[in-house]
This record gives sequence, structure tokens and C-alpha cells, in this order.
Amino acid sequence: MQTLVHYSFHFIFPLFIALLFFRDQWKKAWLIMLLTMLVDLDHLFVRPVFDPARCSIGFHYLHSIPAIALYVIFLFNKRTRIAAVGLLFHMLTDLIDCFWTFSHCQSCMLHSKLYAIYVNVMHLFK
Repeated sequence: MQTLVHYSFHFIFPLFIALLFFRDQWKKAWLIMLLTMLVDLDHLFVRPVFDPARCSIGFHYLHSIPAIALYVIFLFNKRTRIAAVGLLFHMLTDLIDCFWTFSHCQSCMLHSKLYAIYVNVMHLFK
């Protein structure tokens, strides 16, 4: 079920985003958002390429906090806005997948870079 939801969010849900927010150019917007899936090419730089227990957020280069911050900045440029929406929704989808994995694998959470980021941020507020 997790895999079905994950890939539906990556491929089908962007269609609804395109229809809702980019109605006049929904085909172009959907295509651009689908092309943002290329961000997953960063998975090719690690071994194993796919690990169902690994959280992508904070682990892969194009799923890092600095990369996500850059995607937020892209929202403010009209020329990059659609790609930014696609990239950020991709990150949200992967984050949801991380939490789903963590819900049945506590060691996956404790060993994830996302958890390390969380601990460091919480330490700042102590």
C-alpha cells in the first residue's frame, strides 16, 4: 500500500495540482512536474541504489535541506515556479514516505539523516 500511495503521489497527484493551480497551462505544468522526478537521479550515487528502509530526505544530494531551500527560492521566480512546485511536492511525498517507514521501523528513523537534522534543530531551541 505504501508503494502505491508513494508513486500515485509522484505521478497522479501532480495532475490535480496542475489542474488546480495552472489551469491555463495544465498539460505543460503536469509535464514539468513529472520531469522533476529526475531529481531522483541522485539515488544513483549511493549503494544500494534503492533501500526501502532509507529516508531520502536529508540523505541524497538533491533531497538535502540546502537543495529544498533552493526549491523554495525557485517559487518566487515565475519562470521556475512550476518546477519548484513539482520539486517541493516531490520532497513532501518523500517525507510522507519517510514517516510511513518510520511508523513501522524505529531503527530506520533513528539512523536517518532526517532524524539527525531534527535532533540538531531541537538542540538549537534548548
